Amino acid sequence: MTRTELINKLAIEKNISNSLADKIITKIFKSMTDSLVSGNRIEIRGFGSFEIREYDGYIARNPRTGVQVEVKPKKLPFFKTGKDLKERIMDSTTS
Repeated sequence: MTRTELINKLAIEKNISNSLADKIITKIFKSMTDSLVSGNRIEIRGFGSFEIREYDGYIARNPRTGVQVEVKPKKLPFFKTGKDLKERIMDSTTS
C-alpha cells in the first residue's frame, strides 16, 4: 500500500476529503519520525514497534576489488512485527 492509497482509503472509510486525510496521515508520520529522531521507541499494540538501532563501524572488503573499506557507525530504523499482526498474516496464508 502506498501513501496515496492509504490517504484514499482513510478518506473513503471516514467520509472526509482527501486533503484532510492527507493532513492526518502527514501529521501521524511526522509525529512518528520526530519520535524516532528523538531516540524514542514507538509501539502500536497489535501491529508492531519501531526503534532506532545503532550499529558499530567496521572494516569491510569490496567483493569486486578486494580493497578494504571503512564502514562508519550508523543508526537505522528497525521494525518488529507484533504478535497479533504475525498471527493474522500466518492465518491468511494457511486459508
